[in-house]
Amino acid sequence: MYKEENEVITSEQDEYIRLPFPNKNKNEMFAIADRLMGGSRINVVCADGKARMARIPGRMKRRQRVRAGDLVIIKPWDIQNEKADIVFRYRRTQAMILSRRKLIPEEIDVF
Repeated sequence: MYKEENEVITSEQDEYIRLPFPNKNKNEMFAIADRLMGGSRINVVCADGKARMARIPGRMKRRQRVRAGDLVIIKPWDIQNEKADIVFRYRRTQAMILSRRKLIPEEIDVF
């Protein structure tokens, strides 16, 4: 059994994976990291079709590295809708599992 902060992966005969999903009540959505801008900023293409400037928070910067092409969960700002914060980054294998199960919107499904 492999256990990390927000996910649990158990391997028996079937594979069960628990991954966080965007919380619609908190205005979160899927996005694809498009281009690194420097200074902890990155352009993302969101599930609603908009391109936003997203900020990588310090708590995430120290643990994970966000690269172009990564699937992330973002939360747009209330004041400026063209900016957002990155909430979670999926690993490549996690993104492929979500894609195979058709859980990612087709607009941003590149996996």
